[in-house]
Amino acid sequence: MMRFGGHVYKDNSHWLAEIPLLGYMTQGRTKKEALEMIGDLIETMVDKDGFTAQVHAAGEDRFEVGSEDVKALVALLLQRKRELSGLTLAQAAERLGIASRNAYARYEQGKAAPTVEKLCQLLHAVSPEDDLVIA
Repeated sequence: MMRFGGHVYKDNSHWLAEIPLLGYMTQGRTKKEALEMIGDLIETMVDKDGFTAQVHAAGEDRFEVGSEDVKALVALLLQRKRELSGLTLAQAAERLGIASRNAYARYEQGKAAPTVEKLCQLLHAVSPEDDLVIA
């Protein structure tokens, strides 16, 4: 299973759930509702038939959201980081030193699962200021 870490906190009358790595945030009237909403958000963003996200408590104000479908989560991570960097598929491929954007796109589409070394290269191409931290 692969998981993204996040935190949940109360802001005035609502609870906010945030996954900083992906730049995603949602809210609910209760803590439970905010956590349900963040799971729904991940499922919506992955947009794959049969994909389900599970939210796990990781402390009083921490949670992890993940899935057994590692390819789908890696695809979401790569796509989101590329979008946040304002890059096109062609620009991401160019940063990797490959001629075809399709080679990069296969990872973003979840058609290929990168090794940890390749994932580091892919993330560095689209988000060079971020380090990959595996906890």
